[in-house]
Amino acid sequence: MIEYPPVLVLCDTQITDKILCYSLAEQHWKCSVRCVSSAARKRRSLRSAFPVLEQPLQPIHQHVYEANLRNSNACHKKFIELREKVRKGGGENAIARHTQRNRKLLVRDRLRLLLDDEDFLELSPFAGLGLPYGDIPSAGCLTGIGRINGLWCVFIANDATVKGGTAYPITVKKQLRAQEVAIQNRLPCVYLVDSGGAFLPLQSEIFPDKNQGGRTFYNEAIMSAMKIPQVSVVCGSCTAGGAYIPTMAEEAVMVHRIGTIFLGGPPLVKAATGEEVTPEDLGGARLHAEVSGCVDHFAWEEKEAYDYTRNIISTLNFQLPEEEEEDEEKMKKRRAEEEPLYSSEELLGLAPQSYHYSLDVKMVISRLTDGSRFQEFKARYGTTLVTGFAKIHGHLVGIVANNGELSYQAALKGSHFVQLCDQRDIPLLFLQNTAPTAALTLSITQAEINSNRLKAQGSMLSAVACASVPKITMVIGGCYGADSYAMCGRAFDPNFLFLWPNAKVSLTAPGHAHSLLPPDSEQEEEEKKKQEDNFNRRLKEESSAFFSSGRLWDDGVILPQDTRKVLRDCLDIIKQQQYQLSTEKLQSTLLRM
Repeated sequence: MIEYPPVLVLCDTQITDKILCYSLAEQHWKCSVRCVSSAARKRRSLRSAFPVLEQPLQPIHQHVYEANLRNSNACHKKFIELREKVRKGGGENAIARHTQRNRKLLVRDRLRLLLDDEDFLELSPFAGLGLPYGDIPSAGCLTGIGRINGLWCVFIANDATVKGGTAYPITVKKQLRAQEVAIQNRLPCVYLVDSGGAFLPLQSEIFPDKNQGGRTFYNEAIMSAMKIPQVSVVCGSCTAGGAYIPTMAEEAVMVHRIGTIFLGGPPLVKAATGEEVTPEDLGGARLHAEVSGCVDHFAWEEKEAYDYTRNIISTLNFQLPEEEEEDEEKMKKRRAEEEPLYSSEELLGLAPQSYHYSLDVKMVISRLTDGSRFQEFKARYGTTLVTGFAKIHGHLVGIVANNGELSYQAALKGSHFVQLCDQRDIPLLFLQNTAPTAALTLSITQAEINSNRLKAQGSMLSAVACASVPKITMVIGGCYGADSYAMCGRAFDPNFLFLWPNAKVSLTAPGHAHSLLPPDSEQEEEEKKKQEDNFNRRLKEESSAFFSSGRLWDDGVILPQDTRKVLRDCLDIIKQQQYQLSTEKLQSTLLRM
């Protein structure tokens, strides 16, 4: 006789109780995880005793250092000239018309009222300079990240002194990049709208394509779905497509007499119907606050509008960490410990005027990190790429820095380190100074070396592309060819990408045009030389950091001595998203109005 094991039979009531117990247990587990997470925020990070990088300037460096310093001073002079130019906006006449006839505040005065202070991170201030269709200072709008009630927020502010606030292709590109920064870092977004619509002669470059005008409104919808707050202030004209910006934002504020929203203005109404109507009656603040309901807050003047906006930001569901109170002596001691051992002013002489004037990149690292401390990873392997851990203003980062050609061993090492940082959720900082041209294949041995290098670089490309941690790229020298992709160039979607004024961005470095020309050309030597000279002249002009920034290939040109401060702001901004209390929303009942 076969004996069967006893079978447990549960009645419906027991099954229901069992399921309920599991459900309660799961809820308790989730609650405990949340409690642990909230408790973890209050804990201090692990202590680190990273070794100090002893990298003082040596007499042997003096010749290269002085040559770099002279080049940096020339670049600094150009930087100051361009900065003064863009700060003048559309010029004296346009400013007078804007402030006196239209009685509006200038865009930087608006930001002073909106933000906690003037210490904000401006993005791509030189965008719009040197374009085929002329200079558009700051691309006709200011974008950046500043604090409102202690919360980092992206702002997109039209400058109506530049071409009357008309949107050019570069204006649209700059606005889309600001929205991209908001999406990538989950930052609230504030729009200060004062625009006259698209520049019609260039409509084919503004309207039809995927990443052109309509993408702004698509991004607004996506950001709303992602629970990224958006607030709009109508402080000027809001015509045609621009009218969708305030109506798609979560909350909108409108200023009396100077703010208007309509698809077609009074001249269009008169042309279509013969009726004469004032801008205020057609689409003013009273109409939209009292009749159409397009805006949520009516402001008598601009200052009141920015007070409303600051109050709206204070209602957002963020819980920022409390600042620990410390006595003055303790704070002074902590600041002294955090500062690098070497002056940041020395970075001016470490910024290479060309690839052949590059000093050891560890000298740059030692002037950026807290206490000049750096825990190097694989120090003896693939030495043309420096990798390791450091802290910048208390933020732990993984640093990947070029120190020569990206060889087979260096690329494998970079791939390993990037994956390690991704595994540990540590942000990555890339210090980019790539080789001026790809290695030539002149022998079978060299062909094998180059093939292996290609495979290793492909591995690093994949590691960088797939890493889910925040990435910041700083181009401190050359940004050339495929090596720049492995070092997280613009195409690899870093959270932020900045250039030093000495930086060069091109397929190959100026003076190396021969690497782009076909080797077995049947052209005469003289003609070939002429073509090469033309290429080199063009490369020299188009590889400039200011040429790059004018076309928005980066997030701005920064001075080497400001790098540590910019990195601190970027790391603070990236970290803020963890303080948003609710980023997911359960599906709610569909309500129909």
